[in-house]
Amino acid sequence: MPGPIEERPEDLLPGPKADPRETALLDDWRKAEAGHAARLARVASRLGALDDRLRRAPGGWRHRLALIEAADLSWFVGDRIGPDRLALWIALRLSGIQDDTAALARVGWAVRRLTGGPGPEVDLSAFLDRRDPENLGDDAELFADRAGGWLDLMSQAADLHPITRSCLGFHLWSLAGLGQHGDRMEAAVTAARIAASEGRGALFAPLATGGAGGLRAGGPPADRLARWLDGMQTACLTAMRQLDDIEAWSVRAGTETARLSGKTPSTLCAVLTEWQLVSAPMAEVLTGASRAAVQRNLAWMDARGLIREVTGQGRYRMWRIAK
Repeated sequence: MPGPIEERPEDLLPGPKADPRETALLDDWRKAEAGHAARLARVASRLGALDDRLRRAPGGWRHRLALIEAADLSWFVGDRIGPDRLALWIALRLSGIQDDTAALARVGWAVRRLTGGPGPEVDLSAFLDRRDPENLGDDAELFADRAGGWLDLMSQAADLHPITRSCLGFHLWSLAGLGQHGDRMEAAVTAARIAASEGRGALFAPLATGGAGGLRAGGPPADRLARWLDGMQTACLTAMRQLDDIEAWSVRAGTETARLSGKTPSTLCAVLTEWQLVSAPMAEVLTGASRAAVQRNLAWMDARGLIREVTGQGRYRMWRIAK
């Protein structure tokens, strides 16, 4: 009979070992993080300030930032969805004759994932809404296997800061075989959620708000992380300025509309802070008020300089807050 296990460690079967190439890759990212420690600390501080601000803010403010981020990401991936088209699609599922409904659906998915739901590292397949088809050939590689390989590598990098891990995950997306559909949008949204995984107010870290230079590929890990940190810092500062404008407008609008009776004015103000652009049909659906009440309040707020009409048309008009 063999002796106790602790006395015969040589009899143990070898455990799983990381691929040497993966080990070298992760070591490169660890060195990159160490080389940018000071810059990483500054960006983490910016993201922490944004997280604290959103934790104390109305939920609609987070939704507004998600709409801005998703629209900017759509330009990065080539879909070029403007805030007016995005607002109508998200709120009313309306699209124009020339609109690409697949692109609108991608941006709509991004908004949903940036505003709620479990994180990508809990269940990547559920997060991406992707499953292997039942008629997949026997020789085809399963999506679950590709996702599992990416998740395994991310788990090996658990000692890295979430911001560094988000950059790592973004740049490993296509190498793991997850980008067959050209979905850089998926990679960016996944990275945004990972970067803010320790937050309580901000469910995602802005990456493309104010510019998507940090998402540009190319170069060694140190260069990629440097661009990532610079881009995230710019995006966080831009998001904070957006919140400053919304807060200032909310105070002014609350003072101006205090004299009005009914719930429609205050509800309409909340809708205007949650959405970049609002049409009368959107406001009717989102506030639950009648079309006449919505149009009357919009005209009143426009006349007092609280909002401004941006289309210049007689029909299909949209308003935004006047900063």
